[in-house]
Amino acid sequence: MNRSATELHLPQAKRLSRRVARATAILFAAMAVLLPATSRAEGTAPLLAYGARVAGDDARTRLVIEFDRNPEYSIHYVANPVRVIIDLPETSFGLKPESLEPRGLFDAIRYGGMGAGASRLVLSAKGPTEVTHAEVKPEEDGKGFRLVIDAERIDQARFDKLLSDQQWTGTVSAAKTGRPALAPAKASGAFVVAVDAGHGGIDTGAIGSVTKTEEKHVTLAFARDLVATLNREAGIEAFLTRRGDEFLSLPQRVQIARQGGANLFISVHADTLKQKDIRGATVYTISDKASDHLAANLAARENLSDEIAGIPLESEPAEVADILIDLTRRETQAFSVNLARSVVSSFEGQIKLINNPHRHAGFRVLQAPDVPSILLELGFLSNMEDEKQLLDPEWRKKVSQLLAVAVRRYRQTAVANGG
Repeated sequence: MNRSATELHLPQAKRLSRRVARATAILFAAMAVLLPATSRAEGTAPLLAYGARVAGDDARTRLVIEFDRNPEYSIHYVANPVRVIIDLPETSFGLKPESLEPRGLFDAIRYGGMGAGASRLVLSAKGPTEVTHAEVKPEEDGKGFRLVIDAERIDQARFDKLLSDQQWTGTVSAAKTGRPALAPAKASGAFVVAVDAGHGGIDTGAIGSVTKTEEKHVTLAFARDLVATLNREAGIEAFLTRRGDEFLSLPQRVQIARQGGANLFISVHADTLKQKDIRGATVYTISDKASDHLAANLAARENLSDEIAGIPLESEPAEVADILIDLTRRETQAFSVNLARSVVSSFEGQIKLINNPHRHAGFRVLQAPDVPSILLELGFLSNMEDEKQLLDPEWRKKVSQLLAVAVRRYRQTAVANGG
């Protein structure tokens, strides 16, 4: 490119508007089928799941979950890999982790919220599997109900028929209506930053090596601090893509940022690595080719968020992919790189950075066609020192302030060059 990112930023929105309009329309159409419903009826208390057990072998497996009230449920199937999806109304899971230790047909069992009004269990199977019997039974003492699920191994042909016969697109059937909460309206002339707390709800993210803290709580705590800090900056407005412990699909996060008129998108994460001695912050931008193996592996894990939640993965139409890649390469990626460099510069000498702190890979959550975007790895929950810092409110405050400095510099340069 002959022009720098800062020369292109603010006026670029006008120049791109016509080119992006068609891409955006197609993008929203592609995302619509992936968006889970998120609202629940007012005044309805969540179910309580207070006990569970799993028993069986590689041929048959039984799952039993105990609830305080009669649960409505629905069962669906997803392929590649095989998963059994059990959708429920909003549920508080007061379960001991060992009570749903995977065994028999299942090699992973996850559960959690899918947005206000709905929850989900995802049973990852070792091969083609069918639920042959499911029913709710009252407890003998009359003080609760048991959901009993019996599953059996089946052949591929039978599983393919289950997939073709079901009328399901991946949405949450337990929640009756609704779309993701819209971001606040952009004030006239404001420079808007969308702060995305990674993971949430059923998708816990990484787990701390010492405290067993879930990444979704670490990222939300930091994101709240960052939004509060940014909102104290003159001329800057910041908002959260998720406000609580709720699941948002990757396309949904992008949609919320764009609907809020975001000028910047910052996605916050805290991953784990097998190499526990590696620590420090990293800033990632999007690219169709990863800068290194670490970046490639991280992107692959982060891109599995929707799959973990039981959402069927569907590729965008080729036309959407082509447009997104073109726009990212030619305009938006340059702005993202400029922002990443500003963040690294602000962090240097102040907080621990990983070697080569600006890296790039194909992160799906950074695919907004017209919003400069970065993914910030605050540190690694697999490292004892990083984990301690990530849980320290004072450290979070310091990093939030440094990020605010980086955003302020980026904005000032962009305004100075673009009017």
